[in-house]
Amino acid sequence: MIRFSLALMLSIGMMLFLGPRVLPVLRKLKFGQPINALGPPAHKAKQGTPTMGGLLFSVVICVISLALHGDWLGKDDFTLALLCVSVLSMLIGFADDYIKVIRKRSLGLTWRQKILGQAIVGLLFSAYCYNSPYVGSKIIVPFIWIEWDLYGWYIPIMTLVMMFIVNSANLQDGLDGLLSSVTVIGSVAFGLIAIAFAKLSENSAWLEWTGNVKNLSIFSMTLAGACIGFLRFNHHPAQVIMGDTGSMFIGGALAGMAMLLRMPLFLLIIAFTLVISSLSVMMQVAYFKLTHGKRIFRMSPLHHHFELSGMSEPQVVALYAVTTGILSLFALLSVITRL
Repeated sequence: MIRFSLALMLSIGMMLFLGPRVLPVLRKLKFGQPINALGPPAHKAKQGTPTMGGLLFSVVICVISLALHGDWLGKDDFTLALLCVSVLSMLIGFADDYIKVIRKRSLGLTWRQKILGQAIVGLLFSAYCYNSPYVGSKIIVPFIWIEWDLYGWYIPIMTLVMMFIVNSANLQDGLDGLLSSVTVIGSVAFGLIAIAFAKLSENSAWLEWTGNVKNLSIFSMTLAGACIGFLRFNHHPAQVIMGDTGSMFIGGALAGMAMLLRMPLFLLIIAFTLVISSLSVMMQVAYFKLTHGKRIFRMSPLHHHFELSGMSEPQVVALYAVTTGILSLFALLSVITRL
């Protein structure tokens, strides 16, 4: 538990120390966020806000999680797997942000380029999990607690899950502090679940599994702490935006933790607000086409609908954070009572 707490405190401290020193550099390099002309009118004021802030907390997470890492387990080490999938996802976002910033356009990579990159990362990570002695093809079904064996379907299904969550995180990064806030809560939930699993198995023959889930809990708390520190500069009105660089890192990290714990279905609970962001876009597009121009929401993703309905950005962020907190507590209690 000492490393668990240290991960949170050190990542917060490192973010608060580096933030004031990195932000002026981003401004000097003119890494300003271009705003989509189709977005809410109030967002035009965000034009030029420093972006790619995700690079900062990604570095903090990598450094702290490696520094506090326990026993190394080679190719089966969860921390290395999480850092790989998070950083590879981040690189896709970085390429997208780089094109936006350098070419000064609100659209970066084409959707085909993004999907191809995400599919490759998702396929590689799903294959890793499938072949891992600590993961395999079985996933835990919430509440009824049975193990559902996906057999050979595991890799294609989990590849789609990874792509969906990464894109959902990217979509949710539309308001100041929104994705950072829900990530803090969700990553703490996964960290506490990992600790519960470690306590259950520490006296068993699965000593390497115990060490792995402990390291996963360190990563999760580092992610939470880095996002808490980032919120100091990302809350409304934001001094820096994480960009696709940060949102795709977070998406890869959340999906990676769930898959390594064999709990991807828990993303429907803990990452509910991310899921609903993507679903609201799908519903809006489908309804628009079917009705030849009518809309379900004022704007999608859903957080923009709330914003255009009269809620302020901080109010929407609070709503999403509270919702994530309640659902994460529900998921955590379901795990603890079962154990």
